[in-house]
Amino acid sequence: MIISIASGKGGTGKTTVAVSMARVLSQEVPGRTLQLLDCDVEQPNAHLFINPVFESSEPVTLPVPRIDRDRCDACGECDRLCQFKAIALVGDTVMCFPELCHGCGGCMRVCPRSAITEDSRELGRLDRGRCGGINFARGTLRVGEAMAPPLIRAVRALATPGGITIVDAPPGTSCPVIAAVKGSDFVVLVSEPTPFGLHDLALALETVRLLGIPCGLVINRSDIGDGRLRHFAQREDLPILLEIPFDRRIAEAYATGVMLVDRLPEWRGAFSGLFEKIHALVEWRRGP
Repeated sequence: MIISIASGKGGTGKTTVAVSMARVLSQEVPGRTLQLLDCDVEQPNAHLFINPVFESSEPVTLPVPRIDRDRCDACGECDRLCQFKAIALVGDTVMCFPELCHGCGGCMRVCPRSAITEDSRELGRLDRGRCGGINFARGTLRVGEAMAPPLIRAVRALATPGGITIVDAPPGTSCPVIAAVKGSDFVVLVSEPTPFGLHDLALALETVRLLGIPCGLVINRSDIGDGRLRHFAQREDLPILLEIPFDRRIAEAYATGVMLVDRLPEWRGAFSGLFEKIHALVEWRRGP
């Protein structure tokens, strides 16, 4: 089962929920593979809480075009094909812009003179390690790089069939989020009862429903604000799976890199129950 933890905005407690659930399940569901995949590649921070021992690190690259000027006759076929203008005909010269390339390879296929060959560009790194019963992986985007989805897909490709995979998705509702949650069995949306939280939750919910993935809501800092977030969830038939109140002890634990369920063990049952609710909803959706 793949469970993605997502949010419409940053700072809602998404990573807190992801690492806490991973810790509890790794200790309470023996005999099953438990993975935590940090797909928030622009600022991965799950490792700060689980402190894994890293066992491998490898670059993740994207194929990009290279032009053989001696072969190229500036016919413009590659320019007409590329929707992202990563390759463009300027006058009688074909120019490449690797940072815009999505690596589809179409330009190489349409070139009548075989003047385009494949080069590569490093997007970031993929690190893998372990902490107790948790198999951990993260992607770290290269500084200045804008193409996050291919790196996220490389992290997601590590998901092991038959086990439990928890994905810490990027915040927001853009392409990186879709790359992270696509193919999940369930998405946990983490929000807070503030106007910004409600606004961005609505966007995130619309995105997840367009992908056809069942979802539920975790309300963090649940005892602040007003009742509009709960009214929204009720109106949208979005099940509230867990509420975490504002608690200085939780904030202090987060600030020092300590997981909620380690600092406050009484919360272990709540996160175990969160998984049980998710499992029940997934099984109900699958039917007999």
